[in-house]
Amino acid sequence: MMANRQRGFTLIEALVALVVLSIGLLGVAAMQLRALQSAHMGYQRAVVSLAAIDAQERAWAWLASNDGSCPTASNVHGDWLTQWFGTGRVLTNVASNVSPGASDCEYTVSISWQEERYSDGESGNAFVYQFRLPEL
Repeated sequence: MMANRQRGFTLIEALVALVVLSIGLLGVAAMQLRALQSAHMGYQRAVVSLAAIDAQERAWAWLASNDGSCPTASNVHGDWLTQWFGTGRVLTNVASNVSPGASDCEYTVSISWQEERYSDGESGNAFVYQFRLPEL
């Protein structure tokens, strides 16, 4: 009679194994979700970096087309803002600013955005990009 009791898995052993496997799979799914969130945050950071470099390129274009006079911050900011951010663009909840620096041809581009995919207690830091054009 004792030989029949130890034949194969019991239902309880199978359920315990299923619970352990389920907990492991939930952990893997949580790691995958976090990896996707981090990848999206990196993508947004890259877009913001490209937008800041585009503001610099617009300032260079202004400098070249206006006989070497440095543009004001509003000359760079207006069209640049509508091209990169807003409805139908990559980042919608954006606060951006192009401000003049210490000298006439020095500028600071600051961009901050709100991402809904952050976990509780996290927020995006503002991206700050500074550049200086040659004074001709």
